Amino acid sequence: MAKEQILLHACCATCAGYVLEKLAPDYTPLLYYFNPNIFPPEEYNLRRDELKRYADKKKIEFIEENYDPDSWLQVVKGLEHEPEKGRRCDLCFYYRLQQTASFAQKNDIRHFTTTLTISPHKKSKTILDIGREIADQQGLTFLAEDFKKKDGFLKTMAIAKKEGFYRQNYCGCVFSRKKLHFGES
Repeated sequence: MAKEQILLHACCATCAGYVLEKLAPDYTPLLYYFNPNIFPPEEYNLRRDELKRYADKKKIEFIEENYDPDSWLQVVKGLEHEPEKGRRCDLCFYYRLQQTASFAQKNDIRHFTTTLTISPHKKSKTILDIGREIADQQGLTFLAEDFKKKDGFLKTMAIAKKEGFYRQNYCGCVFSRKKLHFGES
């Protein structure tokens, strides 16, 4: 019997490594790259290309949405000075997961999830609540799993090291990058 597909929103290869392994026994994962928050475009391309290479190696379908950072900036407008893990991040997660769910629904994919919960720098409960809410609205199933649990983060870092993945040092958006360059925490 064929496994059901799951649309996996992924931000980078490092975060996707372990999540893909975890999903593979139960699902056929499809990688979905929708990250208009990533700045600058060179960083976006670097992350995309690394993830695409890994998808090709693992023979996993890779889907990329158009890169439109202006649309993301409109979503977070007025929240530029919010701290990391604040309302700006919540809206960013909502926007990207909403797009993921819309793509899944349009393409008859009943399940979706995200690599975002693998990061120890993100509030998994918030991401999982957002995913569940969107799934309920769209009539889909959101796999609400905190992938960093049970050493998930350590496992994904081991995969990243073994594969030689590029590892970024900031979340991705222009605001998290500015804090990095100005030494703020």
